[in-house]
Amino acid sequence: MQSRISFIAGLLLMTGLLAAPRFSTAQVFRPGPQVATFYSDIDDSEQPYGLYLPQNYDPQKKYPMVVMLHGAMSNHRLALRRVFGKSNLQGENDALASRYFPRWKEEEYIVASPWARGTMGYTGIPEEDVMAVIEACKASFNIDEERVFLTGLSMGGGGTLYLGLSRPGLFAAIAPVCPAPPEEAYSLMGNALNLPVAIYQGGADAVVRPEGVRLIVDDLLKEGASVEYHEFPGVGHDVWVQAYENGNIFRWFDGLKRNSFPERVKYTTRWYKYNEAYWVLFDKITPGTPATIDARFTAPNTLDIKTSELEAFTLALKGHPSFSASGPLTVKINGVTLQSAPKMNHSFQLKEGKWVPGKYHAPVVAKKKGLEGPLFSALTRRVLFVYGTEGAPDATALAARWKLARDAADFSVAFGSYEQPSLVNPRIVADREVTPEDLRSSHLFLFGTRETNQLIARMADRLPLHLKEGDTSHGLVYTYPVNGKMIVVASGIPFWQAKASPAPPAADPAAVRARTRISFDNGPGAKALAGRPDYLLIGENGLIITEGYFDHDWQIPADAQQKMSVVLP
Repeated sequence: MQSRISFIAGLLLMTGLLAAPRFSTAQVFRPGPQVATFYSDIDDSEQPYGLYLPQNYDPQKKYPMVVMLHGAMSNHRLALRRVFGKSNLQGENDALASRYFPRWKEEEYIVASPWARGTMGYTGIPEEDVMAVIEACKASFNIDEERVFLTGLSMGGGGTLYLGLSRPGLFAAIAPVCPAPPEEAYSLMGNALNLPVAIYQGGADAVVRPEGVRLIVDDLLKEGASVEYHEFPGVGHDVWVQAYENGNIFRWFDGLKRNSFPERVKYTTRWYKYNEAYWVLFDKITPGTPATIDARFTAPNTLDIKTSELEAFTLALKGHPSFSASGPLTVKINGVTLQSAPKMNHSFQLKEGKWVPGKYHAPVVAKKKGLEGPLFSALTRRVLFVYGTEGAPDATALAARWKLARDAADFSVAFGSYEQPSLVNPRIVADREVTPEDLRSSHLFLFGTRETNQLIARMADRLPLHLKEGDTSHGLVYTYPVNGKMIVVASGIPFWQAKASPAPPAADPAAVRARTRISFDNGPGAKALAGRPDYLLIGENGLIITEGYFDHDWQIPADAQQKMSVVLP
């Protein structure tokens, strides 16, 4: 047996099956379950993930891949066990179950289970980690890209919904188990039109209630999605036992394949980050505002398209069975018929309120992929937290500035009695320590004002907002692009002290759709910016004076400008 393993390990080495240097240091992979790592550029760390390779892995053969997302207070090792139907033994807690991999039935699948920073949910940095794991596996193994599947339980079931619905063209099918999705997922149900979904739920689940999950199923069905719903009466918040036992999930994935060229595409997004699905690419939207398209072939080279809040798009139709590049394309957009000359890709844009053929090219200063906001997005990539040393602060004042940056760089989360220390470790540096390489490679989170921070002063003419000198009764935080990087400026009152105005009471509680989600407290620090838009102005009582988004050209709306005029120079 040992010689066989050695032979396979040698084969993997000879065939180049080592993690690419951009992801991690060289690794030797073996058949069966194991832990691998990838390099995270976010904080220069090695991040683990569970990995399973079939016993007779053949690098010349394409393999389907399952990505498994663990739940809250769990981890990648236990998730890898569970997807193979090996959940906790009687009396075995999660910590003990995570220490070893039992034997299980072999599957002809490559399986990856990201650690994804523990219990942070699957938006932001954990989301980036999941995508990095997928990319690392594709670089290292012969993955059938038409058969990449996503599943997960509880928090990971919610992540399965969110990642699957925001990137429907990436996965062949998704299988959320007792899903607790982030808020952003609920507006994306139409994106599942061509994405088969299987949902597993315990009928007696007191953590993720079945009433909320049934509403998700209803929403998916109303959008025309193909949904299988399996509810197990009397089962609580451990329905993953039933979902994954005896290789059930692999049997459901068997035979499914990504439909890269569906006849109809429905897609909604608020961000350039997720600007494509199948053969549709969004070229111009207003970030933060849901943009939608419903495009279907009604005949060869003939499309009927309905849009909302979308200003430009491209149809990448090469390879579509209903399309021929040798003939013109007839497109009806919101009832108006247009013709596009014979070519491979066809683009359309709004000009003076009318749709016309033609590719939209974003100006240099405009929101675009990677440079669009909102506030928290700048913290999901490589970022430096920079405190100021200007203004001749004494040792006590300088220490207070450092502490403010350190507190802001805290990504810790809390969930009930469970607290997780920060598993993200960005650099915290003084303004005078920032190097040219830092400016080239990193986004910046700048604390202070023009008077206290060298970098804010250096960029002052390119930054749109500044607090008045000496103002200590207001707080201002915003994000803005400078030199191809996102800059976050935080001045005055710390942003985590912001208080929303009291919300009016709900008109009719019975009319409020009860959806049950696992909630992670933001608390002080970086997580407090999750869900915030591009800018936030705080008053002396801690109440928010105004918050919102810059427009597509990074201009602040007139009404917000007026509200800010009382504190801006």
